[in-house]
Amino acid sequence: MWYHKPVINEELLQSLPNLKIVASSGVGIDHLDLNLLSSYGVKLSNTPFIVSTDTADMGMALMLASARRLVEGYQMAVSPDTEYFPADWLGDELSGATLGIVGMGTIGYKVAKRAKAFEMKILYYNRNQRNKEEESAVGAVYCKKIDDLLQQSDFVLLSVNLTPQTHKLIGKRELELMKPTATLINISRGLVVDQDALVEALQNNVIKAAALDVTYPEPLPRDHPLLKMKNVIITPHIGSATKKTRRLMMENMIESIQVGLTGLPIPNEVL
Repeated sequence: MWYHKPVINEELLQSLPNLKIVASSGVGIDHLDLNLLSSYGVKLSNTPFIVSTDTADMGMALMLASARRLVEGYQMAVSPDTEYFPADWLGDELSGATLGIVGMGTIGYKVAKRAKAFEMKILYYNRNQRNKEEESAVGAVYCKKIDDLLQQSDFVLLSVNLTPQTHKLIGKRELELMKPTATLINISRGLVVDQDALVEALQNNVIKAAALDVTYPEPLPRDHPLLKMKNVIITPHIGSATKKTRRLMMENMIESIQVGLTGLPIPNEVL
């Protein structure tokens, strides 16, 4: 499966009685019915670790671009109407700012490593607290409640899997807990955020900005209000989109298929 295609539904499974394994690119499996696959005896693999470095880089890129207003700056620099650069056109510093990471899995932890190099203060919220050595290595402080992280963070970065528990995890209430000077960064899945609530929060200055590599749907309708906001950066779900990583993803999927057909344990099998 690449870009969630083909759609794995009951009709397809019935038409492929000899199907042994589905290899899905990327980390997310929210597009798959695991119970349905299991009921047909079909195994599933994904490529969770290969994408983590690039996706962490993307999170930092979005944070930097939003903080320093790179998209707005580029538009100003190339506009035929620009006659001078205003001296009071300012962005925000990352150094000394507080980054709140929601979801400290492989990707979230790699973001924390990068943020430490930028001398950021790091908070994180996760299902399970990491061990003290891992926390100490990046200077991260665990928040038992997401509310505590939202209230203290200058940048909130979402790096969670989309599950029933994380569906619209960030809604109107959560956005109102954030600082009015805060930026929301999403490198997970669009449906982790209530987009209507986000639009309202940005329009009413509840939060300062958003930087999104994911939305719902993808792409957004061309008249969507998020596309017209100067304080929003949107990229086309390119967290893992480097030549090297995409090739490794495909090689990993092929390996899983080959091993799966032999009946041996499958690398990165989703159980």
